[in-house]
Amino acid sequence: MREHVTGCARSEGYYKIDKKDKLKYLNNSRAFAEEPPADTQGMSIPAQPHASTRAGSERRSEQRRLLSSFTGSCDSDLLKFNQLKFRKKKLKFCKSHIHDWGLFAMEPIAADEMVIEYVGQNIRQVIADMREKRYEDEGIGSSYMFRVDHDTIIDATKCGNFARFINHSCNPNCYAKVVTVESQKKIVIYSKQHISVNEEITYDYKFPIEDVKIPCLCGSENCRGTLN
Repeated sequence: MREHVTGCARSEGYYKIDKKDKLKYLNNSRAFAEEPPADTQGMSIPAQPHASTRAGSERRSEQRRLLSSFTGSCDSDLLKFNQLKFRKKKLKFCKSHIHDWGLFAMEPIAADEMVIEYVGQNIRQVIADMREKRYEDEGIGSSYMFRVDHDTIIDATKCGNFARFINHSCNPNCYAKVVTVESQKKIVIYSKQHISVNEEITYDYKFPIEDVKIPCLCGSENCRGTLN
């Protein structure tokens, strides 16, 4: 090896190494790597799998683990969730003619495809009631809480993704579905039909019927007039 005048290789700058020296170094390092430890001579040593082999095995193990974690879902849900996890749909949020902000497709989306997962904090009903009152006091008019089951709610008000910008429509092009992954329930937005580029993503909120009505502004032909 070249002698470093300054005592530090990084301060020497770039310099070329002769090919013969490179081969000599590589051959020595390879021989050292292949030589078994002295205390294990005569014993069988298991071969170490190649790095790419390990990576492929880990990916297959991850897929098997996800497959076993899907309870009540078909195999197609697993495949679509894997696709959604590693290759997210191209979406954008911008001003909507329905209400305030909306979510729009930046690529064609086929029917019955996972569009986006509704991400947020999983909270209980008691905490949801407390937060709803606090949000009203803070002047947050829009509600970003999505009920999963009887006592589980996803709150995306201050911790969520683009899915919280999806507006309601009485004639939506998507729908929400609950899937279970690794014993945890998740809400995924599916496409009901083909969605074109720059088309707004919508689904039916299905709010419970209440005396105080929330006006619907979706503008569809079969609009019910209210969200609840």
